[in-house]
Amino acid sequence: MHRLTSLFCATALVASGSALASDTFNVVTTVKPLNLIVSELTQGVATSEFVIPSGSSPHDYALRPSDVRKLKQADLVVWVGPELESFLVKTMASKPENIALSQQHEINFRYYAEDEQEHAGHETEIEADHAHEGHDHASEHEGHHHNHNGIDPHLWLGPDQAVQAANVITKALIKYDPLHKNTYTANLSTFTTEVQLAVTQLNKQLKPLSDKGYYVFHDGYGYFEQQFKLDNLGHFTVEPDRRPGAKTLLSIREALKNNQAYCVFSEPQFSPAVVKSVTKGTNVKIGTLDPMATDIVEGKGGYVRFLNELGERFSKCLN
Repeated sequence: MHRLTSLFCATALVASGSALASDTFNVVTTVKPLNLIVSELTQGVATSEFVIPSGSSPHDYALRPSDVRKLKQADLVVWVGPELESFLVKTMASKPENIALSQQHEINFRYYAEDEQEHAGHETEIEADHAHEGHDHASEHEGHHHNHNGIDPHLWLGPDQAVQAANVITKALIKYDPLHKNTYTANLSTFTTEVQLAVTQLNKQLKPLSDKGYYVFHDGYGYFEQQFKLDNLGHFTVEPDRRPGAKTLLSIREALKNNQAYCVFSEPQFSPAVVKSVTKGTNVKIGTLDPMATDIVEGKGGYVRFLNELGERFSKCLN
């Protein structure tokens, strides 16, 4: 009888533990860089995960059934907005517990229109062909590309915008999980302080590079570049799944031959054979920038590690 009672108690404890585990507040984000921010805000009280594999681009992603289930079961979904994850609009229409950051007035967004004069002509020189090198995305992901006007959706690349987004997300966390208000508030304070310290250090590191020009693979780094006053001469493509136009490539090639740039940056999410062909026979260095934080470990300090990694990549190629 005693053994039966012990077994019953043990079973009850396991069941209780399972119930507690399932009751843990869970946040789902779309891209890993957003989850770097959310995972710091939820430290110790909630869980967070992202749906788009870190090696994939949100510009042309197609949701899997398992992704849809994960999003619908989440206690809160954090996404950039239709400017980046256009494939998510219908799903989020039936999910009230979501926050589209691009709709938040507390965040100071960069607008593509601000860059039009500086990089005049680059947008118009892009070929209408959406086929990414070696892949036909045109029919599979029709309509998944974002328009190159209005809000620049890559807000996580701006430290100021990341802190502003963290404030917005914290308000949502407290709204849907008020019992942990104090922890969320404390986590936000820690996150803000650490990001501000990182920005101070990066300013010192990157200031000597402000007059060294470079080209990026796609126009996605504006927030980081504005924050640290870097000299972006232009981009190969406005969207990573679009092929650069011939005029754009000729223009970049000419600039490289005239030693106007110190570096050309590719991205690990794509096979930038075009970068190698344009830089062939020049003295320009090739670097890699990863806007999706593929190799960054999540958890405490994850977002600062991401910023520091970007700073290191710029420093290494431009020095």
